[in-house]
This record gives sequence, C-alpha cells and structure tokens, in this order.
Amino acid sequence: MRRIRSRMDILDAERYMMKFDAAKYAVVCPKGTRKFSGLGTRRTPKLYVVGQDRWPIYVGVTQQRMSDRLRSGFAAKGAGGYHGYAWRHVHTAAWLDVWCLAGEPISPTQRDAETVEAEIVFRIRQAGQWPMHQTEIHFHPSNDEHRRIADRVMAHYAK
Repeated sequence: MRRIRSRMDILDAERYMMKFDAAKYAVVCPKGTRKFSGLGTRRTPKLYVVGQDRWPIYVGVTQQRMSDRLRSGFAAKGAGGYHGYAWRHVHTAAWLDVWCLAGEPISPTQRDAETVEAEIVFRIRQAGQWPMHQTEIHFHPSNDEHRRIADRVMAHYAK
C-alpha cells in the first residue's frame, strides 16, 4: 500500500479591525464591511491572532465561523470554568488576523491547528514573553510542517 503524502500550508491572513468592550464586539473586514467574510466564514481549521500595535497578545484556533467563536468568547461568564477572552476586559480595540490551514490531498485537522498554535505561542515566548492574554494552549508533538507554518505566521509580525 502506497502512502500518500500531504503537504500542509497556510493561506495568507485576512486582517479585521475590532472594537469591543467586555460584552460585545464589532469588526470591520478587509472589504470594509462590518461582518466577517472570506476565511472568517469558513468552517475549517484556522488560527486567529489578536494583537495590539504589531505584536500578538492572543493566539487561538477554531473550526467555527469567526463570528460564532468570538460570540462565545464574549458571552462567557465563567460557567464550566470558561471565562472567555481575557483581553476583552483590558483593551477596547485590536486587530484580528485569521489564518486558514490548507492541504492536498488530505485536509489539515483541528489537531494540526492546535499544534501550529502551540508552536506560534512558543515563538512569541522565545521573543520575550508569553502572549499577554494567552489563557490556554494545547500541546501535541509537532513536525517540520507545523514548525514551518508557525515560522511563516511569525514572519508576519515584527517585534
């Protein structure tokens, strides 16, 4: 039986601008509309990076549409131990980059997204400190592809 190799990649980020308070948020998409579009609407494994100035303060993963994921992060009140996004209590504006994983012929999994997330957070730590508002991370063994994608994402940000 011949094993088919899949090469995982990441699509270029879409940047959204966000304004928010502890309970609600509003976004402006790259097209100038006030809703998610493009990668933000896909139900595929994706990374999202929240930042201030030019540096990430939070890295997350989801397979949900970004509107659904953010809604749950802003509505959380601590039930079941989930308190939502810590950064919503400290800041009132941030940028949000949405990165979508891709692969042929095998699509990346949520576990792949979590592995890349951990590699990105590790690189942020290597640059100085853990992301300011990172409250959770999933660790899985990584391979060269996960690390290559994390390097590509981090090349997008300047310290």
